[in-house]
Amino acid sequence: MRCRASQINVFFTSNTATLLTSLNCCLDDGSNYQELLLEMTRQKTVPNVFVNKTHIGGCDKTMQAHKDGILQKLLCRENEVYEYDLIVIGGGSGGLACSKEAAMLGKKVMVLDYVVPTPKGNTWGLGGTCVNVGCIPKKLMHQTALLGTSMQDARKFGWELPEETVKHNWEMMKTAVNNYIGSLNWGYRVALRDKNVNYVNSYAEFIEPHKIKATNKRGKETFHTAAKFILATGERPRYMGIPGDKEYCITSDDLFSLPHCPGKTLVIGASYVALECGGFLAGLGLDVTVMVRSILLRGFDQDMANRAGEHMEEHGVKFLRKYVPVKVEELEAGTPGRLKVTAKSTESDETIEGEYNTVLIAVGRDACTGKIGLDQAGVKVNPKNGKVPVNDEEQTNVPHIYAIGDILEGKWELTPVAIQAGKLLARRLYAGASLKCDYVNVPTTVFTPLEYGACGHSEEKAIELYGQDNLEVYHSLFWPLEFTVPNRDNNKCYSKIICNKLDNDRVIGFHYLGPNAGEVTQGYGVAMKCGLTKEQLDNTIGIHPTCAEIFTTMEVTKSSGGDITQAGC
Repeated sequence: MRCRASQINVFFTSNTATLLTSLNCCLDDGSNYQELLLEMTRQKTVPNVFVNKTHIGGCDKTMQAHKDGILQKLLCRENEVYEYDLIVIGGGSGGLACSKEAAMLGKKVMVLDYVVPTPKGNTWGLGGTCVNVGCIPKKLMHQTALLGTSMQDARKFGWELPEETVKHNWEMMKTAVNNYIGSLNWGYRVALRDKNVNYVNSYAEFIEPHKIKATNKRGKETFHTAAKFILATGERPRYMGIPGDKEYCITSDDLFSLPHCPGKTLVIGASYVALECGGFLAGLGLDVTVMVRSILLRGFDQDMANRAGEHMEEHGVKFLRKYVPVKVEELEAGTPGRLKVTAKSTESDETIEGEYNTVLIAVGRDACTGKIGLDQAGVKVNPKNGKVPVNDEEQTNVPHIYAIGDILEGKWELTPVAIQAGKLLARRLYAGASLKCDYVNVPTTVFTPLEYGACGHSEEKAIELYGQDNLEVYHSLFWPLEFTVPNRDNNKCYSKIICNKLDNDRVIGFHYLGPNAGEVTQGYGVAMKCGLTKEQLDNTIGIHPTCAEIFTTMEVTKSSGGDITQAGC
């Protein structure tokens, strides 16, 4: 290599490691190398260290890799040829999206997915929580409940329905919902096969940083290696550790395939899962009680959460507040049977007892990371919750192992987020892309009987970040036209936006409680990604008569204390 006097370019290489250090490039195409490195690593500084085609990073990261023992393990794999380019552990929405994207980019990919049976023995097919025991069956059963309300409204609109009470058939609904889910399971398997992704129904466990053991339901073990791994194992419902919880209670992992109507139900918890399940069960005509330890919908806007809870109470859901269960006993076996629940007050020594046919635990979810051998691979996890810390590219502390979805520390536990993160990660790894998943202003909806859609900050979080004096909160009640003829829920729907006065009244929090919340929130979520301001909302012409148009006519601020009730359209 010939160097000009004013420029020196040094490339130190060996079979095991490559250290690329730029001291003003002197090669004729040196600038191209630098651009390529920047695109590959998004690192501008030097040194820029690779070991056996694995990017380590700069000096600090290289020293940390040496300290953790990762560097030596990578150096010892000089001539190793891996079986796969990528192994994805977890066949949920994020894992499937990532694996298919990587395969489309020409990589050899394996997906391992295995459902550990619930204490009741329930399992399901490929697709993860959302498809099998989450979003899909939940939304369909929520729709079932809404249809019951619509039938009550129909008489007021002139439909001459039989006067006798219309009954709901749980078994028919359950069968129809699960038949649809089964079609989705099959579709996912076909999609993997068509994209040449090797799907294996086995439980994966690391035994070395680049090697896993896969155990199928018969106990047969196979071993596989890969250059890179993606953790997408998701979460499972948390039990409470009280007598009788696993023996007699169910979770959302069991509810949607329950072979019999649950009957009189106690829902333990105040999570979105608890309120959604309690809501649609009540909508089916069941006697439902929700036991709440402290607040509703922790992490969500509390003004909105309480309004959603109040609506549920007004429509027949009973709430036991400030109580926690301490024991569940079986009084009578059956389908359903009879259970006795003993609960203790969180504010005194008072205990209460109640009898129910079904007890549904919905107190949170735990990351499925404790039994997959992450310690053998050197991956760090939060010991308190099993969550995996990652950088802004979903990379763990082990450079060749990544994580996406619900197991990430401090990220949204939402299916579309996992799908987006998985696709973008595959493109960065194998297509030279640089776009990262944006975890800011993610729209979401809680499918309570009166649905709650949100995007951006809660009012509490906005005050914490910006200070109350720097915010303006606009809000309004409204009465959907569809509710007027049946004369129900007058001024129970509610809308609110939180604006940052220091940034041109930019909307940093969007909240909607009303029908079709998901559809309304999705559209405004796009606007918030584009930097929506209050002035832009005011200059937007609404579609009349709709619920969504309320955000184009909001004038009353919370600080003013003005009347927010609506007299009509």
